[in-house]
Amino acid sequence: MQNNFGLLDEERGFSFRNCKRNESLISSGYKQPNITKTGTTICGVIYKDGVVLGCDTRTTRGRIVWEKCCEKIYKIQEHIYVAGAGTAADMDAMVKLMRANSEFHRLNTNRQIIPVSYLRTITSRMFFQYSGAISCHFIIGGYDNKGPHIFIVHKEGFTMSLPYATMGSGGYIAMSIFESKWKPDMEENEAKELVADAITGGIMNDLGSGSNVDLCIIKKNCSEKIYAYRKVGITGARIFDYSMKHGTTAVDLKAIKNIDVDIIEEKIEKMNI
Repeated sequence: MQNNFGLLDEERGFSFRNCKRNESLISSGYKQPNITKTGTTICGVIYKDGVVLGCDTRTTRGRIVWEKCCEKIYKIQEHIYVAGAGTAADMDAMVKLMRANSEFHRLNTNRQIIPVSYLRTITSRMFFQYSGAISCHFIIGGYDNKGPHIFIVHKEGFTMSLPYATMGSGGYIAMSIFESKWKPDMEENEAKELVADAITGGIMNDLGSGSNVDLCIIKKNCSEKIYAYRKVGITGARIFDYSMKHGTTAVDLKAIKNIDVDIIEEKIEKMNI
């Protein structure tokens, strides 16, 4: 009897049943789909008086650094922000839907402060509806009547509520920083430095993450975004002077020698124009 994965009940582990099929398709001219890799490091932590979200500012297109100062933390409501990782177009469309749905809920219920869990629920339902076809992930941070919250939402619709969270290609490095330095009821400066250290770890160890560290602090009655809280990818200063006069070309030669050449044969041909 076979299960949903096409394996017999007594079979266990990885199945190599399709390897010969794949080789046959490739040999017959079938072009394999390209692997799309995106790079980002985002994280968030709950501290004593609120939430701190952090992200890097690099955007990549394949192996090319496309943008060095990209914004990855988005405002949904006055008390709710999200940090996104993934494909930029999908992320932009999802953020617009999240803003619209949260505003509709606020107007329909006449609430000035909507629950952060509501945004988590509608985002999870939208992701689940498309079965993982939307290629982005979110860390939702906010402060409502029940206090500070952090939720992670995967592109398949899976969600979790955590005291700290990391996502993106540099998320594993950032998680190691949190696991070694996190403690409950941190002060605001401690939380900001912890998030900055986690993002810095992702920037220094992940090629898809880079440039600066942006932070967002969300409290009960206010929120603040800090751009370039820490500059990590600083380029070195130029040592030499590379300026040249207009109309000149730099030549790295110190001596010019004339070379005597013996002409063995000389032939002149006319071009047919």
